[in-house]
Amino acid sequence: MSSIHAAFAITYPDFSLAVDLTLPASGITVLFGPSGSGKTTCLRAIAGLVNPAQGRLQVGDEVWQCSEQGIFLPTHRRDIGYVFQEAGLFPHLSVQQNLEYGYRRIPASKRRISVDSICRFIGVSHLLDRSVHQLSGGEKQRIAIARALLTCPKLLLMDEPLSALDVKLKSEILPYLEKIHQELSIPVIYVTHSVRELARLADHVVLFQNGQVVVSDQAEVVMSDPRHQDIFGDELGSIFDTRVVDHHSDRITQLNSDGVMIWAPGHIGEKGQSYRCRVLASDVSIALCEPEQTTMLNRLPAVIVDIDHRKEQQGQVVVVLALSSHHRLLAQITLRSASELGLSAGMSVWAQIKSVALS
Repeated sequence: MSSIHAAFAITYPDFSLAVDLTLPASGITVLFGPSGSGKTTCLRAIAGLVNPAQGRLQVGDEVWQCSEQGIFLPTHRRDIGYVFQEAGLFPHLSVQQNLEYGYRRIPASKRRISVDSICRFIGVSHLLDRSVHQLSGGEKQRIAIARALLTCPKLLLMDEPLSALDVKLKSEILPYLEKIHQELSIPVIYVTHSVRELARLADHVVLFQNGQVVVSDQAEVVMSDPRHQDIFGDELGSIFDTRVVDHHSDRITQLNSDGVMIWAPGHIGEKGQSYRCRVLASDVSIALCEPEQTTMLNRLPAVIVDIDHRKEQQGQVVVVLALSSHHRLLAQITLRSASELGLSAGMSVWAQIKSVALS
């Protein structure tokens, strides 16, 4: 499968959606935006739960929907798995029966994974004999994800699957979503309004606002673009895909992102394991010379690419920095600091990131 093309024009009395997207057929694409921006409506259209007057959906070589040709595959004929905000498990069935219900509904020739293997993958093997009412919210959602994966879909759709869970339960499920991304070759389209989930999971990002697509691009590009600070707000920042290099005796983990070394607190992963770092723009400071005798462990040479003045009336600017690799790093500083240092595009500076601020 090369790509996913989705184009829809949907009009309701109080809302309209107009999208024309070409999405990667691998990894996790996150549809992000505030409530009412159109991201869930778009996902429902992809699932066939909405049939717009004008629409086209092509998944690889298969056309699932084309209003011009009169093609519309109903939801049950689309090769998708769907995970909702609520788990939607059958309360009268056990966990194993819930999983087997979906598994038995697909032809044996299409089954590429067994119930046992997906249970080990999602970490729910010990729950198989339980009834649904004996499960926690996090366990229910893991079962819902396992059930969707057992249909061996070409496309997995997830509509804010963590929104009903507390922070602790979210942290339990996120690693399993990362495993789907890393170990299963199933493209995922994931809806959320959580910047934290976006930053941790996304390979590709589509930003929605008022029923329109603001941008559709690689996650690293979108998140390090100061033009989107009104959407991300205080959570504006950059992401870095790194690999664990070493663990040091003073409980610091050394990470490498395309030659940029990053130091993070604690014991993170195992050597060689991938790890995504998130750096908020408000946690980055700038110096004209290499800092010495400072508590900041992350001191990176950089070049100023641009200075965004959208929040100048609030006494702030966002400085876009290019690191020695292809990475962009954002620094949100005061207008006074930018003026006192005489910052301008093209200047060589040093960026400082507080290690304990990394997430």
